[in-house]
Amino acid sequence: MIEKNYQPADIESRMSAIWEASGAFKAGRPERKDAAPFTIVIPPPNVTGSLHMGHALNNTLQDILCRFERMRGRDVLWQPGTDHAGIATQMVVERQLMERQEPGRREMGRAKFLERVWQWKAESGGVIVNQLKRLGASCDWSRERFTMDEGLSRAVVKVFVELHREGLIYKDKRLVNWDTKLLTAISDLEVQQTEVKGNLWHLRYPIEGRSFNPDDPTTFIVVATTRPETMLGDTAVAVHPENERLGHLIGEHVILPLVGRRIPVIGDDYADPEKGSGAVKITPAHDFNDFEVGKRHGLPRISVLDQEGCLALVGNEDYLRGLPEGAGEFAEEFNHVERFAARKRIVARLEEFGFLDKIEPNTHMVPHGDRSGTVLEPYLTDQWYVDAKTMAQPAIAAVRSGTTTFVPKNWEKTYFEWMENIQPWCISRQLWWGHQIPAWYGPDGKVFVAETEEEAVGNALGYYVEQEVITPEQGAEMAQDPAKREGFIVRDEDVLDTWFSSGLWPFSTLGWPDQTPEVGRYYPTNVLVTGWDIIFFWVARMMMMGLHFMKETPFSTVYIHRLVRDEKGAKMSKSKGNVIDPLGVIDDFGADALRFALARGAAHSHDIKLSPQLVETNRNFATKLWNASRFAEMNGCNMPAGFDAHSAKETLNRWIAHETSRTTREVTEAIEAYRFNDAAGAMYRFVWNVYCDWYLELAKPVLLGEEGAAKAETRAMVAWARDEILKLLHPFMPFITEELWAVTAERDGLLVLAEWPRKGLSADQLAEIAIASPSDAIIPPVIRALDAGDFSDPAAEAEIGWVVDLLSTVRSVKAEMNIPPSTLTPLVLVGVSAETKDRVQRWSDVAKRMARLSKISFADTTPDGAVQLLVRGEVVALPLKGVIDFAAERGRLEKELGKADADIKRVDAKLSNEKFVANAKEEIVEEEREKREAAVARQANILEALERLKNAS
Repeated sequence: MIEKNYQPADIESRMSAIWEASGAFKAGRPERKDAAPFTIVIPPPNVTGSLHMGHALNNTLQDILCRFERMRGRDVLWQPGTDHAGIATQMVVERQLMERQEPGRREMGRAKFLERVWQWKAESGGVIVNQLKRLGASCDWSRERFTMDEGLSRAVVKVFVELHREGLIYKDKRLVNWDTKLLTAISDLEVQQTEVKGNLWHLRYPIEGRSFNPDDPTTFIVVATTRPETMLGDTAVAVHPENERLGHLIGEHVILPLVGRRIPVIGDDYADPEKGSGAVKITPAHDFNDFEVGKRHGLPRISVLDQEGCLALVGNEDYLRGLPEGAGEFAEEFNHVERFAARKRIVARLEEFGFLDKIEPNTHMVPHGDRSGTVLEPYLTDQWYVDAKTMAQPAIAAVRSGTTTFVPKNWEKTYFEWMENIQPWCISRQLWWGHQIPAWYGPDGKVFVAETEEEAVGNALGYYVEQEVITPEQGAEMAQDPAKREGFIVRDEDVLDTWFSSGLWPFSTLGWPDQTPEVGRYYPTNVLVTGWDIIFFWVARMMMMGLHFMKETPFSTVYIHRLVRDEKGAKMSKSKGNVIDPLGVIDDFGADALRFALARGAAHSHDIKLSPQLVETNRNFATKLWNASRFAEMNGCNMPAGFDAHSAKETLNRWIAHETSRTTREVTEAIEAYRFNDAAGAMYRFVWNVYCDWYLELAKPVLLGEEGAAKAETRAMVAWARDEILKLLHPFMPFITEELWAVTAERDGLLVLAEWPRKGLSADQLAEIAIASPSDAIIPPVIRALDAGDFSDPAAEAEIGWVVDLLSTVRSVKAEMNIPPSTLTPLVLVGVSAETKDRVQRWSDVAKRMARLSKISFADTTPDGAVQLLVRGEVVALPLKGVIDFAAERGRLEKELGKADADIKRVDAKLSNEKFVANAKEEIVEEEREKREAAVARQANILEALERLKNAS
């Protein structure tokens, strides 16, 4: 029996336990051993993380697909797992040590610290997994993986070693994003560009051979910089070759202020003649663009900062080389001064000697570390790299050929733009938590890359014996006695970028490098569901790794979803205070309501605007379904064994079968096309409007009437349509549907494993088959099977659809004209067909009750003072003389029309302003466009109402 009130918290905890106990989510169920596999790998959330709204959306969409395909009979594997999150996890544990006033990681040493991290992971890591279960994620939790578990770690080592042997992994000195607080290189994904109000310092660089005079512009060249402290590492000044004003200086030299270094003036397109002074200082060791300019011109790279962001000048051979006498004093004075303190002192010194031309306020973007919050430095250092350009070529070709497709397709352009301009991928991190790089260094710095230390030792001993660094006898002794070779080779202390291991996720989670049955069955996967922001960092890398090691793309489809924003379209952030906590929303309204709200908003073309009120609306939808199911139960609506809904005789019942079939096809095709919002929208309309508001209301007279065949059939049809709703709605709202499935009838099994309704064929498809194959005998069996699951009754739709349209139109006009709901009005059908007259006779009592009509009559012409309506091509008149004041109503509508016109003009003025569109935030522009759409729709409705009044008076 269905409880009186819908209580999602009680249902959700109970259903989760039932699903887990039944093993419903497990892949490889015996009864599906011959079924086609369907595989999705979860984007592994950080082990330190907790559920945020992005996770909620991403996992809801994956779950819809998995539950949908599971009900369609496929062997579904939704592979779960978590990412070790190198920086985030190390920070959490270090903070914990500090809070507890325990020794830090340096004092503990690497081994003890890593023990502590594993202890933290066992106790506190992976909280997000339980939160995903609360959301209803139907992963095969028995197969949960972790990027640092033994199997995945073995895969990481094998990949590194093989790519190194092929020359695709190498070590190089390049610029990286350096976090001066965490003391590690970080990936581009971990960089947050923050708008900062700073300054642009214009500096005078004396031209060699001319007596510097601050008042004589011919004796110097002006350059501008936002980071004066890096000027100490300048190795050139660049001027555009076609710069008419400064081009003549190309080939000459300037003297670097304060330092005295002689540096060339070079010609390079990088210097924009229209920007600033037209001349640009080039500091290859401290700027990514300058690094490339330096490579083109063979400039030296002089790094003047250390890992902590302090000036490093004393003992810096690159800096001191070729400087005049006395430069050492400056070096000692500024050595180890923190970069921002050094900035102030350097600017003051430049001004003192007349080298400061001017200072301008300048708002610009400054890179910050997303974890530490500190300003990042481009830092020149030795790191390990992947030759991403070479590995990207097959991945580009796979998308161009259609082997892997993006949905929506426009994201392919983003993918190509990045992949075709891809840079070497820095994969080393100066951390302790992560996959330690399998490389060992010999006494002379030679590197030995191997899968195990034993293999590296063997390679090193063989090499140094061959080089006669050690004797064969020494080599043999060291091979036999580990104590004698201790310290002979030293392992690289760095760990690999987290994205390196997650790039292997689609096949490493299945047991690779072993040739497990799971690798053979579930790779490649079917679809990847992810956000656009990690196309470069995860999607591209999985494509490269999958093609290189598995010789197949890791997924056939990449579905890219949009962002979840607040109700005004602003990006959620803690600083704005507009973050919506999904767990709080689940506590308040239930997981089903949140999931359905997200699915209804998941359009291809725009971000999702979410608010607690919107989730509450979907909670009301769940309550509507709950109450409709209780109504059915209270009226004895059950399906007899062997009941065939398509054999129903009553027109109303054949109509609901027709509408159910149409909705089944619409929902199925929308999910297949990843149009989640269309599928959810179709279910919302069908359940709320078609089933609850119309079918149950129209069926009430029969259900409350005398016993008989019509009542028995209607009871069965109410139950049948409810069951079809539960099946179609299950992927979106799994908890409430599973509960109702259990309590509304005796069932053989769980809804999660029930058969998905056949979508059938569209009317056009059936017509084409009828034309091509007039004899049923020659229709292919597969087509007959599809046809058997379809139902279409145009006659039933014509009759009941007409009733629905009539009542909807009358209700709408009454509301439009401000007629109180309690007011009864007459209705006149003008010159209608005999068929329509018959329909009116059959549905007269229902129409009067539901549309608040005093009487229904027929006439050849429209009565005076009547508003004309058009229902399926026939005129229906609503006499309103004496019911409303036509003049007053016209005045009210004209006033509303004026407001709508003013709203449209105001928005048009904004949107036609190029400066506004270019400078305003994306969500603001989108909000204005939505305001215009709403105003235009309002305007159209008002004009239609005014036209009706005009014809009535």
